[in-house]
Amino acid sequence: MNKKFVYLIGISLGFLLASSSYSQAINNSFSKLRFDISEQGNSIVHTITIPYGSTFKVYPEVAPELQSIETFATQHKAIAVINGGYFDPKNQKTTSYITRKGKLVADPRTNERLIENPDLQPYLDKILNRTEFRRYICSHQFRYDITFHNNATPSGCILVDAIGGGPQILPQNTALEEGFTDYQAGEKIRDAIGTTQPNARSAIGITAKGDIILAMVAQKPQSPSNSGMSLEQLADFLATLGVEKAINLDGGSSASLYYDGKTFYGRLDSEGNSIQRPIKSVIIVR
Repeated sequence: MNKKFVYLIGISLGFLLASSSYSQAINNSFSKLRFDISEQGNSIVHTITIPYGSTFKVYPEVAPELQSIETFATQHKAIAVINGGYFDPKNQKTTSYITRKGKLVADPRTNERLIENPDLQPYLDKILNRTEFRRYICSHQFRYDITFHNNATPSGCILVDAIGGGPQILPQNTALEEGFTDYQAGEKIRDAIGTTQPNARSAIGITAKGDIILAMVAQKPQSPSNSGMSLEQLADFLATLGVEKAINLDGGSSASLYYDGKTFYGRLDSEGNSIQRPIKSVIIVR
């Protein structure tokens, strides 16, 4: 990877957030990785666009113990990092499948607090088949996709990397199919991640052109308890960027994004201060 990056725009962060939008690009040998910050309703959205055909690689990493997003970035010499799959903060074990270099490196079936939880027994099959972001190699070329964990690898392709999250939010929301929500007699009886409530969010999407977009929705300091996006609002926003497939990642206090030496956090406390939560897994751009 060419490490000679050209900084096209140099603006202080204070000026950025004072304006309605901000954008920066980093060159590599073939194309540009683009970073944008914009106000969208009652939230601040940070996006990174990795163009189709670029030499940047997008893949997951997982740590044996919870660690900061900056630590992930330093360890893996990343240009950009977004928080990844779900985990149990009490035992620090994954609740999402993660595959790296063709090997399963994080398996939710080994998390006893998930598998043995009596309240989750009706949903386990769905939880273990949640959506994941995948990287294949097909005919000597990398290819990305978003699909359910149990779906087969396409013919002629090899699964290289994958990270689970969920639910899928584009082209449709599959929260019910993935065990995030449930209904009884038309009434919602389960909503594990507050799908309809505003909150800090993270997501990764793929456009019709094959671009990859990382998105992190941050709350506003002036209204920390009532800002952010619902999953529907996040899907609608990503659709405006041309995203056709998208997966929600672990949000709330985990929502965080690292780019070019700076870290942005999504969730705020009651006083408007950023919550900096250590995380289990990430998606790396390098």
